Amino acid sequence: MKPDEPKSDQRGEPLLPQRSMARAPEPAKTQQNQDAAANVIRTKINNLYDTQATLTPNPVADEKATQLEDVNPYQRTHTEHTSPSAEQWKKYHTAWQDYYQRYYENYYTHHLRLAKQQQAVESQVSTLPAEEHKGYFTHQSEPQPGIDEAPTTEEAMFDLHQQLLGKVQDSARKVKQSRHFMPILSGVVVVLIFLFLQYNRVLIANVSAYISPGNIDPQNIIIDPNSNLTVTPEPRLIIPKINVDVPVAYDVGNDYNSQMTAMQNGVAHFAIPGASSHPGQIGNTVIAGHSSNDLFDGGEYKFIFAQLEKLNKGDTIYANYKSKRYTYTVTKKEVVAPIDVNKLVYAITKPVLTLLTCTPLGTSTNRLLVTAEQISPDPNLSAAAPVDTVDNNSSIPGSSPTLLERLFNFNWN
Repeated sequence: MKPDEPKSDQRGEPLLPQRSMARAPEPAKTQQNQDAAANVIRTKINNLYDTQATLTPNPVADEKATQLEDVNPYQRTHTEHTSPSAEQWKKYHTAWQDYYQRYYENYYTHHLRLAKQQQAVESQVSTLPAEEHKGYFTHQSEPQPGIDEAPTTEEAMFDLHQQLLGKVQDSARKVKQSRHFMPILSGVVVVLIFLFLQYNRVLIANVSAYISPGNIDPQNIIIDPNSNLTVTPEPRLIIPKINVDVPVAYDVGNDYNSQMTAMQNGVAHFAIPGASSHPGQIGNTVIAGHSSNDLFDGGEYKFIFAQLEKLNKGDTIYANYKSKRYTYTVTKKEVVAPIDVNKLVYAITKPVLTLLTCTPLGTSTNRLLVTAEQISPDPNLSAAAPVDTVDNNSSIPGSSPTLLERLFNFNWN
C-alpha cells in the first residue's frame, strides 16, 4: 500500500479521517473575539446615527447639547423671589371669594329645595284619609304628582341675593342715620310721655271696663230684693251687675271742687234744687261717680263707673242709707251735655235714683244718666221731698282736667 493512497474500508469506500481530540479555545481568545464582534456592531450603529444626523441637522438640539456640556451639575444658583403684585393678590382673593360664594349658594339652595319638598309632602299627606297617614312615609318612595317643583338654582340664588341685599341696605341705612338716632328717640319718648299724661285715662278706663267682672245676676248676691234688711249705717251703693260696692258721700255740696274731693273716697251725692232727695224720700236722688280720671290724681275710685253703660232696663241697684237697704230697678238711661242740668229736675211723685258719670270713656265730653225707681221698701210709704236749701249749679260735675287743660288753665267741665 502506498502511503499516499487513502485508506478504504472493506467495501472499498475511503475512510474519513478521524477527528482528533483538540482542546477548547482559551478564554482570553474568546473574550477578544467577542470584543471584536461588539466593536464591529458598535461601529456600524455609530455610523448609522452619524449618517442620520448628517442628513437631518437639528441646530436647536445642538445648541442645547452645547449648553448642557457647559453646565456644571453641581453648581447651585439662587435668584431673588419676586413678590406678587397687588393685582395678583386681588385676583387671588377674588377667586376664593367666588369659591365660597358658590359653595354657600349651593348649600342654601339645596336646603331650601329640601324644605319646600318637605312642606309639599306634608301638605299632600294632610289631604289623605286618616288611615293612610300611618304608612305614608314608610311606603312612599317616589315623589307624588301634584307636588310643587323645587325652585331652580337661578330662582334660589336670586332670592338669596335679594335677602342679602336687603340686610346690607338696612345696615347701611342704620349706619347713615345713627347720628340722628338719639335725638329722634328722645323726641319720640317725650311725645309718648306727653300722650300718656294726656290720655292715660282713656287707656286705663277702657281696660278697666272690660276686665272687671260683670253681667252678674243680682239675685245671686241678694236673695230677696223686696225684703227689709238691716245693714250697717255706712252709706253704700251696690250694683251687682257691674261689680260695684262703693261708699257714698251725702250732702257734700254741688260745686266742682266739693264733688272732686268727695269722689276721691267713693261716689258723691249731687244735690241741686229740685233734685236733692235722699234714699227713702220722694224725688230724685242723684249720685255722681268717675268713669275715668287721671292716673296721677288721688283716690281709689277713679274708674268706679267705667261699666255703668252696661246697665239696662230691669237691672237692680241697691242703696244702703241710715242702716236700711233700698232697692231700685233701672227704667231708662240717656246721654246729655254737661250743662243740661234740667235733665235731673222734673216733676215726680215717687222715690227715684239717678246715677251719672262722664262718657265716652276717658273723656268728659258728655254725661251718662241712668235712672232707677225704688221698689223696696214700699215707695208709697216714702217720706216727703226735702225743702231745697242748696244753691243751683251751672253744670253737671265731671272728671279732673287733663294735662293740656292744666297747662293752659281751662276746664271743659
